[in-house]
Amino acid sequence: MKNQIQNTVFYHIYPFGMTNAPFRNDFSSPKSDRLLQLVNQLEQIKDLGVNAIYIGPLFESSSHGYDTLDYYHVDRRLGNNQDFAFFTEKCHEKGINVIVDAVFNHTGRDFFAFKDIQEKGPCSPYSCWYKNINFGQKSPYGDNFTYEGWAGCMDLVKLDVDNFQVRDHIFKAVEKWIKDFHIDGLRLDAADVLSPDFLDELKKFTSSLKEDFWLMGEVVHGDYNNWVKEGRLDSVTNYQLYKGMWSSYNSANMFEVAWSLNEEFGPEGRYKFLKLYNFLDNHDVNRLASTVEKQEYLFPLYGLLFTVPGVPSIYYGSEFGLKGSRNADGDFQLRPALPPFTEKLEAYACPEIKGEDLKNTIKRFAKIRASSMALRMGDYKQLAVTNTCLAFKRTFFEEEIIAAFNQSGKEDFIKINGEDGQWEDILNGGKFSQTDLNNLSLPKYWLRILRKIK
Repeated sequence: MKNQIQNTVFYHIYPFGMTNAPFRNDFSSPKSDRLLQLVNQLEQIKDLGVNAIYIGPLFESSSHGYDTLDYYHVDRRLGNNQDFAFFTEKCHEKGINVIVDAVFNHTGRDFFAFKDIQEKGPCSPYSCWYKNINFGQKSPYGDNFTYEGWAGCMDLVKLDVDNFQVRDHIFKAVEKWIKDFHIDGLRLDAADVLSPDFLDELKKFTSSLKEDFWLMGEVVHGDYNNWVKEGRLDSVTNYQLYKGMWSSYNSANMFEVAWSLNEEFGPEGRYKFLKLYNFLDNHDVNRLASTVEKQEYLFPLYGLLFTVPGVPSIYYGSEFGLKGSRNADGDFQLRPALPPFTEKLEAYACPEIKGEDLKNTIKRFAKIRASSMALRMGDYKQLAVTNTCLAFKRTFFEEEIIAAFNQSGKEDFIKINGEDGQWEDILNGGKFSQTDLNNLSLPKYWLRILRKIK
């Protein structure tokens, strides 16, 4: 898959939320058929222009999925291993690759190794599996030892992934996922705090099992070049661009996203050769429809997502303008159930827009991207920027594309100098000359995508 990643459009599924699974695992209920229900959604997902699904967490856990208790079995609240194998089979039949959320930095407190330490103390053979175990103190939960929790979350116990026994346990699980489920890649949770040696050895191991296997890491801060390199990861989450996109629209300051794009992908860009994972929202941040100050911004922001360098991803339900914000109760609004698992989607959709309109607009952007090598693989050059407008050019060999955006609620104009020839607007229709580009009109809250025709 990694050799074709530039042609990919992702659909991100948080399965416990989307399928309305119980929040707590009782460890005794019979397996559910929720994964099998997801199979019925594949045609609708593919119709968006999607050819890869990032799904997870999937494996047996205590609650939200990131507190794993068994890497070898699918969570009973979703189904079982056979169900997930069937899911991936049906995805592949439709030309959809499957990327699985891999939570290797930590486990839940119900993980067998941690339970053994609780029972046996220093005599447990697993006392070396976790970071900073100290039998001289008590934990906040009353254990006769302390330990390191991920980011201070003591229900997420940090594994020592450089311990050879831990690594062997994880790698055997990954081998099972590849051989039994035929997955195409992994999204590594908290990759920014996993050791470089672990990442390098994981890359070597997965490549030996499946040459085109794709590894993407969750990285919130830092220089992405530290993670995306030969022999390590193929991509990381592009949080820098994520913030710049919506913030530029809210603040009427297109210079912000212009700076991010130049800094990342311009002629001297730090990441101009990387295929970064781009998104407008996900299971950890507020839904885009709850982030933007005007619902009209949703439409051009998806246009931006599909025309900038990198790999675009759609978070489930956001194609309908779904709203959701973090609050004192947690992340539940970010991860709701969708039909046919609960009431009609219109109960969630933004009243300001028609959800179907946004969905069809996203489909149009995906189709245009699929038709253009320049948008999928081309370089990036900023042409012009004002507080409310931005224009850039993507070029791949003979194909030249100009994307121009208007943040404001009125027609605006942007001056694009030095671009000769004739251009066709492949989004809205119409042809433009060099003179037209010198004072290009842009519809309110919208964009143009121009392809050079001669």
